[in-house]
Amino acid sequence: MSMSAARGGTERLVVIGGDAAGMSAASQARRLRGPDELEIVAFERGHFTSYSACGIPYWVGGEVGERDRLIARTPEEHRARGIDLRLRTEVVGIDVPGQRVRARDVDSGAESWTPYDKLVIATGARPVRPDLPGVDAPGVHGVQTLDDGQALLDTLARTRGRRAVVVGAGYIGVEMAEAMINRGFEVTVVNRGKEPMSTLDPDMGRMVHRAMEGLGITMVNDAEVTKLLTGEDGRVRAVATEDAEYPADLVILGIGVRPETALARSAGLPLGAHGGLLTDLAMRVRGHENIWAGGDCVEVLNLVSGQEQYVPLGTHANKHGQVVGTNVGGGYATFPGVVGTAVSKVCDLEIARTGLREKDARRVGLRFETVTVESTSRAGYYPGASPMTVKMLAERRTGRLLGVQIVGREGAAKRVDIAAVALTAQMTVEQMTALDLGYAPPFSPVWDPVLVAARKATAKVRAAVAAHPPTPSR
Repeated sequence: MSMSAARGGTERLVVIGGDAAGMSAASQARRLRGPDELEIVAFERGHFTSYSACGIPYWVGGEVGERDRLIARTPEEHRARGIDLRLRTEVVGIDVPGQRVRARDVDSGAESWTPYDKLVIATGARPVRPDLPGVDAPGVHGVQTLDDGQALLDTLARTRGRRAVVVGAGYIGVEMAEAMINRGFEVTVVNRGKEPMSTLDPDMGRMVHRAMEGLGITMVNDAEVTKLLTGEDGRVRAVATEDAEYPADLVILGIGVRPETALARSAGLPLGAHGGLLTDLAMRVRGHENIWAGGDCVEVLNLVSGQEQYVPLGTHANKHGQVVGTNVGGGYATFPGVVGTAVSKVCDLEIARTGLREKDARRVGLRFETVTVESTSRAGYYPGASPMTVKMLAERRTGRLLGVQIVGREGAAKRVDIAAVALTAQMTVEQMTALDLGYAPPFSPVWDPVLVAARKATAKVRAAVAAHPPTPSR
C-alpha cells in the first residue's frame, strides 16, 4: 500500500527549503491541488520564508528601511493557505528508497522522520567561507540570509570604528562595498582576481575598478587573503595578504556561493561538475520520478554554450519553483535554460552582462569577433545623457550573437535585456540591427547603443568572412 493510499488518497509533498524556489513550488502546487488532494509540509532551518536575498545589501546600506519589506510572504500567510510550514527545522537526511526525510528541531535537537510521496529539494546555496585563521572571529560576516543581514546590522550598531574590508569583488562584494560607503565607512575591497566582477571580461572589469576608486573605495586586486588578524578582545582587527595588512573594524565575505547539496550527495542523488543537482527540463532530479529540485542548489543549461552551468539567481529560483509546483500539482511545465543575464550596481555605476565572456567562448571552442563601442544613454544633446560602454561578442562565421557586457550610468544596465532576448532567439548581430526599438531623445540616441554595437559587429563578421571565405564543397 502506498503512503497516499494509507492516508485515504491524500498525497504528501515535502519541501526542503523555505525561500524562493521551495515556497514558490509549494504555493503553485497548492493553487492546483487542494488540501484534501495534496498535503504540503515545508521545512526551513531559518526564521524567515519567501524573502529577497538579493535585497539584503540594500537593506544593510539603508536604501530599504525595514527588513520586513524584503519578505514577500510570511510564514503565517503560507500556513493560512494550507501549507504546514515548520521553521527552525533542518532536514538532516533523505531516505530515497524509504521515501522519507529526517528533520531536526534546531532549538531542541529533537529528530523525527516524515514520509513523502513527492519531494522538492530547494536547499539553496551556502557562502564560500575560506578556511583561514580568524575567519570565525566576531566582526566577520557573510551575507546570504535575512539572519545574516540582521547579524551584520547588529554589529554595525555596536562598531565604533569606521573601517570595513570586503573580501571578494563579485556581485555581493561590490554591492556590500556600496552599502558600507552609504553607512559612512572607509571601504577596502580585497579581490583575488585581476579586476573586479569576474563575470565580465577584464577590460570591462577595469572600468568598474576605476569607477569604484572614484567613489573612494580602495581596490586591492590580484591579492589572496592569508589570514584575518584579531585584537586582544578577540574581534577582527585586520585582513592580511602575503604583502600587506588592511585594518578592519568589520569584515564582509563576498567570495561567492556554492550549491548546498551535501544532503543530496549523501542521499546518492546526481550532481554536476559544479556540485549542483542535475534535473531534466521539468526540474525533476534525473533518474528519480518523485523528486524535484530548484533554485540555487541546481545546475542549469546555458542555451548559448550548450553546457551545464551554476547560476545562483533569484529570477531562476522563482521560475524553477513555478515549474516544479506546476508539475507536482499535476500540470506540465518546463525550464529550458538560461542565457546568463545579470545586472548590478555600485553607487551610480550600472553593470550588466548576458551570454558568454571571451574565455567562456574559447572554453567551448567557439571562434568569435568582439567590438566595444562608446555611446550615451540618451540623445547626446538631451540633458542627463551619460556615457555607456557596450562590448559585444559574435560568432565569426555565422554572426550569431554570443554575449554582451555593458558598463555605464543611469539607463545602462537594463539595456542588456535586448541582448538577452536576442540570445534566446539565437539572432545574428545583423538581424539585431533591424530591431524596432523604442526611440525618443529622453530615452536613447537614434541608434541605441546595443544596436551601434550590433552594426559594428556585423561589419567585423563580414570582414572576417571576406578574408577567409568558406571552402566550397565538391
